[in-house]
Formats: sequence, C-alpha cells, structure tokens
Amino acid sequence: MQRGDVIQIGGQPCRVADLVQFPAGAKRLFFETGEALTMHAQSRFTALRMTRKW
Repeated sequence: MQRGDVIQIGGQPCRVADLVQFPAGAKRLFFETGEALTMHAQSRFTALRMTRKW
C-alpha cells in the first residue's frame, strides 16, 4: 500500500491518505474520509495498481 492508492472495502472505494508501519509488520491505513483500518501483519489483500497515461 502507498499514499494515494484506492482500495475497495465493502464495495466502497477508499483513497489512502496516510499509513503507519508498526513493529512486526502491522499497518494502519488512514483514508481521506477520516476512517482508519489496522491490518495484522499476516493480512492478505489482492491489489492492482494502475499506471496513468498522460
């Protein structure tokens, strides 16, 4: 995950505004909506990052 990535949670797109890496690999994502998601180090996601063509 990186700042600016958009992930879907419950079918709702959420843009990552900031993230914090914790010891042992856990991460907390902060979204532009003000919500936060804490992921365990062993959480698995399938991600697709699209590149922009200008």
